[in-house]
Amino acid sequence: MVASAVFILDLKGKVLIARNFRGDIPMTTIEKFMPLITDSEEDGGEQAPIMSDENGINYLYMKHSNLYFVALTRKNSNAATIFLFLQRLTEVFTEYFKEVEEESIRDNFVIIYELLDEMMDFGYPQTTESKVLREYITQESHKLETSTRPPMAVTNAVSWRTEGIKYRKNEVFLDVIESVNCLISPQGNVLRSEILGAIKMRCYLSGMPELRLGLNDKVLFDANGRTPRGKAIEMDDVKFHQCVRLSRFENDRTISFIPPDGDFELMSYRLGTQLKPLIACEAIVENYSGTRIEYMIKAKALFKRRSTANNVEITVPVPEDADSPKFKVSVGSVSYHPEKSAIVWKVKQFQGGKEFLLRAEFGLPTVKNDDLDKRPPISVKFEIPYFTISGIQVRYLKIVEKSGYQALPWVRYITQNGDYHVRMPEPVKSGNRVMQPL
Repeated sequence: MVASAVFILDLKGKVLIARNFRGDIPMTTIEKFMPLITDSEEDGGEQAPIMSDENGINYLYMKHSNLYFVALTRKNSNAATIFLFLQRLTEVFTEYFKEVEEESIRDNFVIIYELLDEMMDFGYPQTTESKVLREYITQESHKLETSTRPPMAVTNAVSWRTEGIKYRKNEVFLDVIESVNCLISPQGNVLRSEILGAIKMRCYLSGMPELRLGLNDKVLFDANGRTPRGKAIEMDDVKFHQCVRLSRFENDRTISFIPPDGDFELMSYRLGTQLKPLIACEAIVENYSGTRIEYMIKAKALFKRRSTANNVEITVPVPEDADSPKFKVSVGSVSYHPEKSAIVWKVKQFQGGKEFLLRAEFGLPTVKNDDLDKRPPISVKFEIPYFTISGIQVRYLKIVEKSGYQALPWVRYITQNGDYHVRMPEPVKSGNRVMQPL
């Protein structure tokens, strides 16, 4: 048994969409959902994603925008499968309606019921791939006089790809994208860091090709007793698209799959390793008698000179009542955003090893005590092409199709910021002056 019923509610608990798949739970049971949410909030603890009532009915829910997606089940249900289905439901709705919120649900209830009927049968997930669903459930599908025959993908073992796809030019584009989460102290020490990676693909291939992807996987080299030519990495929390043959990966670490057509994320991974900062920000803040505050921000690219960070954006928080801004920068442009209480320094291209300086001065019309614990950090945005901080590499990408055509694989590497923050230092008082006025 999986899900007995699925509901979509607004934030007040009003039912927008309801679908009873098994008929073993009264639909009025959903009325107990909001009281359970309220009770958990009053208890002061963290809200659990699974709640149960006195009748043994389980409420599994996730919040998306201004909506609750809720599944009701009896005991002995597979919670992981239900949560995965609710997540896929929001992804499919996003593909159809762009924005998944209360208004879009109300405007598209007919097609939502059709999607629910196709995506789940008697409480068990069925077709959840949006590319396949789009072939026979369109925005105007409720107007059709006769039902169309579902594509072969619905009944095939490969439910995420339709047979008979043809392209004049067969190509595969593979992007290895790594996001760096990093928290840096005012002295430049890394307090917390991790890498979140994803391999995204765009496939324009004819037929039903089989792809094999090889990475510089440390577990693979250790199992085979081989020594890698370069660096080998050990990935944590690896998650694959449903097209990957998991048994093959578990046996010999081969990533083998028949890809969906078009764009999709093949896999994601995490590396909880200690990193060095890619872009360091050294800040000096001087508070001049409570009437003026001055900033000096030194930004330095700590990666290799042959790499260049594009569209670097450094956001420096300032007091809410700051006014009369004055700026001086060695490169790029700087602007004051009073709605964010911050200055934004933009550098279009930041070459490795380079160092740039920003100086800013503000007037302070009111005297306030600066709460050090609540002072926001400096945030840094960037994108470094042709570079991965983990050292992950695509060793090979083999494409096999029975017709024997030649295909062109393209690989691109990108490192970008995730939650990349530098804590602000304590302001220097005017008696210990370190900067000259602008």
